[in-house]
Amino acid sequence: MEPWRYRSLPIGGRFRPRRSLRRSGGGLVRYLAGVAAPALAFLDDEGEEVLLDADEAAALLALTDNLDAATVSACPTCRSRIVAVVALVDVLGEAPPFSRSSELVELADDAPTLHLYVRDLTTRCVHHAWRDPGYDEWREAIDDLVDS
Repeated sequence: MEPWRYRSLPIGGRFRPRRSLRRSGGGLVRYLAGVAAPALAFLDDEGEEVLLDADEAAALLALTDNLDAATVSACPTCRSRIVAVVALVDVLGEAPPFSRSSELVELADDAPTLHLYVRDLTTRCVHHAWRDPGYDEWREAIDDLVDS
């Protein structure tokens, strides 16, 4: 066992690996101890991503009015959504400074399609209330990225 890959969780004298909330590259991603768990993931169709922890996600959503101006479709129950890349760049440009803006702008600029997919990693939501056609696009994109 490679101790740097696991967060120590003593259970009965043994250490249990801390697994991430998502799959990437065909295997489970494990986060190093002391690093905050991701709360919000911005992904493009090629699997490029920017992960925000809970504090960063809260700050971004507060500074950008929950990304409403860039949102194409969203789950009304959680923070998962589809955002338009051009509108996202505009919203980030008009918002007060945010520490991860440049990474999000770079992701949006390099995205192969007109949309980025935002996945809420902290809420257990099955998206029953997300009824518009955007849900099918979001689900297909997320499933393709998780399965690859």
